[in-house]
Amino acid sequence: MKNSTLIKGTAAIAVGAALLLGGGGTLAAWNAEATATPGTIVSGDLDVVNATSAGVWKDRAGATINIANYKVVPGDKLTYTQDLTVTLVGDKMAANITTTGITPTNGFTSANVSVTGPALTIGTTPVSNPLTPKGSAQTVTATITFEFLSTTSGRANVDASYNFNNVAFQLQQVVAGSGLVAQS
Repeated sequence: MKNSTLIKGTAAIAVGAALLLGGGGTLAAWNAEATATPGTIVSGDLDVVNATSAGVWKDRAGATINIANYKVVPGDKLTYTQDLTVTLVGDKMAANITTTGITPTNGFTSANVSVTGPALTIGTTPVSNPLTPKGSAQTVTATITFEFLSTTSGRANVDASYNFNNVAFQLQQVVAGSGLVAQS
């Protein structure tokens, strides 16, 4: 009988422990909850497109030229202006406009030409990179300059050509206030 009582007591303790550990019993703990409304995150925008009009080539005197049939000579300085519609939206948005496809040679001897750009203006006011939002899309005029240097001697670069057909304007986000390119 002693063994039977011991076995029954041990079994009762085991069942009680199993109930407590297995969820049959409760261990009280305080809990509370509060709700919050953090809001909605909305992204900004960065875009550049050519404005509705085509770019314009002008000579040193400011006369519009047709680049398809203009023959440049040493001492000529030509400028190409293109209006760009730039959209910058974001609280910390900043971006640089640069060009791709401009090389120092491209058919001419690099010592005989100078190609620069883009110089930027909004209206008649010169601006510099990085550009920042102005509240809505803005028209930025980008100017590229091609100069056939007057120091070119002899018959250097006779019948040479410089192909601007692969030039593109690129708008790239930078870290606001630093000029550093934002990582993607």
